[in-house]
Amino acid sequence: MRPIFNIHNLFASLGLVVLLLSCKKDKVEQAPDVVYTVNVDGYTATFNNQTTGGQSFRWDFGDGATSTEASPVHTYPGKGKYVPTLYVTTANGNTVEGSTVLRISKSTAVKIDDNSLADWDTVSHNAISSGAGGGIFKKAKYDYDGNYVYFYFEMTSTQANGDIFDFYMDSDNNPSTGLITWLFGGGGYDVLIEGAVLANWFDLFYHVGAQTAFSFDYQSVSDFYQVGTIKQEGAILKFEGRLSRTKIKGMTGTGFKIGVAATKNDWSATLGTAPDQATAAFFVDMSE
Repeated sequence: MRPIFNIHNLFASLGLVVLLLSCKKDKVEQAPDVVYTVNVDGYTATFNNQTTGGQSFRWDFGDGATSTEASPVHTYPGKGKYVPTLYVTTANGNTVEGSTVLRISKSTAVKIDDNSLADWDTVSHNAISSGAGGGIFKKAKYDYDGNYVYFYFEMTSTQANGDIFDFYMDSDNNPSTGLITWLFGGGGYDVLIEGAVLANWFDLFYHVGAQTAFSFDYQSVSDFYQVGTIKQEGAILKFEGRLSRTKIKGMTGTGFKIGVAATKNDWSATLGTAPDQATAAFFVDMSE
């Protein structure tokens, strides 16, 4: 008897073959996700690589420098915009990458948490040496970075005296706004910060009304200032501090004018000013 050909059995057999062949496809490698964080302090960036599944790593920092460390620390040559990229190579030789944008602002050598004032020796461009009209003030210095304005004073006083300080600040560098005062010429003072700063009292005020009116509104702003190291060397009191540029209006520009007055703790007498009384306010250039 001739064998009977069953097409259904043929299709079933072919289907099984197709199914078996489809199960033999090559396994595709899953590319890792490139994950990292960056912490910037001045010109120095610390990269924390959190990528899993990488066999090797290569960093291009965006300034011509590279590294093969997993989590490197890199110091940029100056302020500017940089695009660092992390290249991750897997065990199979495949490479994936991830980039970010860093904007490096001007840095400063000043550290207010190091129990030292020696770092102010590097600051010479924003410095005031008081004259006969400076009273108890001997020297004032200012510096800045992207987040803060730093101040330093030398004066004939002691912390125990509780001197009251008034910071008159033309924060927008525009003499047509803010208070006009005989104390410091050339500015319109939008911001007044007042108090015995070394006794944990420093209040923030913004000017309102006519420029001839000593009229200021109190501002409830926390953590806008911080005092650093305080040292007494004989009759000379030296101390430093910083002001937050993001918490005081107008301080994110390219410069401001400032004049500082010190008053006796009972308000009975003005002790000195920096710069000298009735001279032009000091301009702090922040255009770098």
